[in-house]
Amino acid sequence: MGGGRWNNDRDGGRTNSEIDWTIPTSRDERLEVELFGNGNTGINFSKYEDIPVEATGDNIPPHITSFDEVKLTEIIKNSITLAGYDKPTPVQKYAIPIIIGRRDVMACAQTGSGKTAAFLVPILNQIYESGPRPPPANISGKRKHFPLGLVLAPTRELATQIYDEARKFAYRSRMRPAVVYGGSNIVDQMRELDRGCHLLVATPGRLVDMLGRGKIGLHNCRYLVLDEADRMLDMGFEPQIRRIVQEDTMPPTGERQTLMFSATFPKEIQILARDFLSNYIFLAVGRVGSTSENIFQKIVWVEEHDKRSYLLDLLQASNFSDPSAESLTLVFVETKKGADMLEEYLHQMGYPVTSIHGDRTQREREEALRRFRAGKAPILVATAVAARGLDIPHVKHVINFDLPGDVEEYVHRIGRTGRMGNLGLATSFFNSKNINLVRDLVSLLVEANQELPPWLDDMFSEARYSGGGSRRAGSTKGRFSGGFGARDYRQTPSSGSARNNGSSNRPGSYGGNYGNYGGNYNSSSYNSANNVSSNDPDWWDK
Repeated sequence: MGGGRWNNDRDGGRTNSEIDWTIPTSRDERLEVELFGNGNTGINFSKYEDIPVEATGDNIPPHITSFDEVKLTEIIKNSITLAGYDKPTPVQKYAIPIIIGRRDVMACAQTGSGKTAAFLVPILNQIYESGPRPPPANISGKRKHFPLGLVLAPTRELATQIYDEARKFAYRSRMRPAVVYGGSNIVDQMRELDRGCHLLVATPGRLVDMLGRGKIGLHNCRYLVLDEADRMLDMGFEPQIRRIVQEDTMPPTGERQTLMFSATFPKEIQILARDFLSNYIFLAVGRVGSTSENIFQKIVWVEEHDKRSYLLDLLQASNFSDPSAESLTLVFVETKKGADMLEEYLHQMGYPVTSIHGDRTQREREEALRRFRAGKAPILVATAVAARGLDIPHVKHVINFDLPGDVEEYVHRIGRTGRMGNLGLATSFFNSKNINLVRDLVSLLVEANQELPPWLDDMFSEARYSGGGSRRAGSTKGRFSGGFGARDYRQTPSSGSARNNGSSNRPGSYGGNYGNYGGNYNSSSYNSANNVSSNDPDWWDK
């Protein structure tokens, strides 16, 4: 982490006030190769140009079209160049000037759209310009740290990913990022904090632990980021977040700058999030490459006892023997036990497979992800822990072996493929256990110009006749209509939806010519098969 390059005092910011933090420190070629050696590969920048962005709120600063249009420190500009960022992505074009303008933000943007840099660049730039802050007066605790900024993330993997990105933008600076998360040795993490902590990336549970131990104080925290905010607020983290933000020493709403990012922002979560924001700007940012063009979604009827056989048929169409193919397959299951059992089965069948779930140690999870990314185990069986936030290039196929319980989780799962403007495929096994998804799934598929299996269309009709409203084709009021996964509820106060269960009387199987997808998937007819019109609303563009 280049420890020798930092002002390494134990109070995370007690540096000589005469030191100008905007002046870069000397180069460290070894660290430079470590941080930027691979450059910014895999991004199809041409796909960024036409992605729509909606910004709502008061006095919205104008967006930028290049990094030169905002005043950035030499440190940040140097890191942007080394990272290979040719031009700002849509979320960066809007978020960077808004954050530099000291405004709060709620942004609906997919992982893979450049949102991590969208908040790190302006936050760290402001930290460099402001310099260090002295620790609060009359605070006991010799080894207590007072970070200037805090980034909260729901999973260890996402926290580590953000930390790695922060290290890039901290290169040649005196600002030191640190990361703390559960499932790893807390003593080691506290020892790492003692080397300095100006920007802290944390999972909520471990941070609450650190606050309780008196290791961290939030008195000086002027920047708060909640990444994957809807997941943290919706999945049980709300009490911990309220403890961190409202019941400790963090500056109150309005004094600190608060930024929330996620791929979906349902109305209920937006209302909940108001408690943490002040006069915020809502951004709905397009995905890098639309689903209708870049992700081919296929829903197939597969009974529970046929799933393994059907999965083998799909995997046989992939070339896992060629390490240069850069073709990774991500298989989602619902339970930890299910992940272990499916991994063991695929291993016995001779497939190069690994798995990841919440009961694995941090070292096991990191090793599994490392092998998967490197193509040594190009099949990863995962529970939902891997669905959120992980930015893994070259995932060509996402398979929902078990569909999730709600369509928002489906959105995040299939978002692991078709990234950075490249092509992807998502296959989902559907049966009578998934009836509750019918209406939302049909709405999503239709508005994304995807093929709708006849049996699923029939189920949708039965669900509609059994009560409740319809969000069928042509509707502009659907949850995913108009190209965005969330709208600013302040602009659409009457929005909302209800789910309804349909009939469970289904055909025994779904056949057709799907088994031949491997031959047509990369063909020239691939994009035209969806009959996409450039004027159609695109659900992914959010």
